[in-house]
Amino acid sequence: MPALDLNLKHLRYFWAVAREGNLTRAAARLHVSQSAVSVQIRNLEDDLGTPLFERRGKQLVLTEAGRIALDHADAIFGLTDELVATLQQGSVGQRVLRVGAVTTLSRNFQLGFVQPLLGRSDVEIVIRSGLMRDLLRNLEAHQLDVVLATSPPARDAASAWTPHEVGTQAVSLVGPPAFATRKRSLEELLREEYLVLPTVESSIRTGFDAFAESLGIRPRIAAEVDDMAMLRLIARQHQGLAVVPPVVVRDELANGVLVEVEQLPHLHESFFAITSERRFPNPLLMELLKAPDERLLVEEH
Repeated sequence: MPALDLNLKHLRYFWAVAREGNLTRAAARLHVSQSAVSVQIRNLEDDLGTPLFERRGKQLVLTEAGRIALDHADAIFGLTDELVATLQQGSVGQRVLRVGAVTTLSRNFQLGFVQPLLGRSDVEIVIRSGLMRDLLRNLEAHQLDVVLATSPPARDAASAWTPHEVGTQAVSLVGPPAFATRKRSLEELLREEYLVLPTVESSIRTGFDAFAESLGIRPRIAAEVDDMAMLRLIARQHQGLAVVPPVVVRDELANGVLVEVEQLPHLHESFFAITSERRFPNPLLMELLKAPDERLLVEEH
């Protein structure tokens, strides 16, 4: 059977319809008529010998073959965009680094990661937040250069990404300045004070719960928060203690709004930069991975 000479124009039209789920919206996106889109889709289905969509009311739903075709179209057009951007870098004045960050990630860590590139006239940084699964999908489609997270995603032999540990931050009890003058042991603080904690899905919380259990302590919980930005705000308002990496409240510690009361032994949070295999790696990302921000690399005492 002769190899199929796939028409990329047909594939581009299919890609637009699959993304929009509607011929009218896809036609508007492509700036062509709806009938032109329909013809191109039919031509592609004829070339492939299988239907790619089935109609349900006004919506076009991908068939199994359509879902497979979309996965490959994502990769193909992601690579073409990457190729154009890479080859144009020598002829344009500005390069772009596209960063994804899980929604719960510390803003201070995100800033610390990209800070070596800030202020450079030849660099534009794009940061998008979202759920891990969505960010990884965009990473695989070459719409992001890197995803920042506090834990590596589950992977197997078929996974296309690699997690790089770029920082380790100790976890501490932080609170209002009054705690700096009230000398109590760590065990007394954990028994007596109401605590603001990350939620149970967090790796920090897992370690903290194990530590408290080893001491026979049942913590008094004032709040449980899954977002580090919100945890930071609550820590500023709360009159008790918060369990948090100091990097999250770095500004508050620097200006005295909060103090680091005690560092929790053997408890830390790791930060990961997740990448996918590229034929043309973004040189800006390579700069950051070779020289991670030392302010994020905090050894445990």
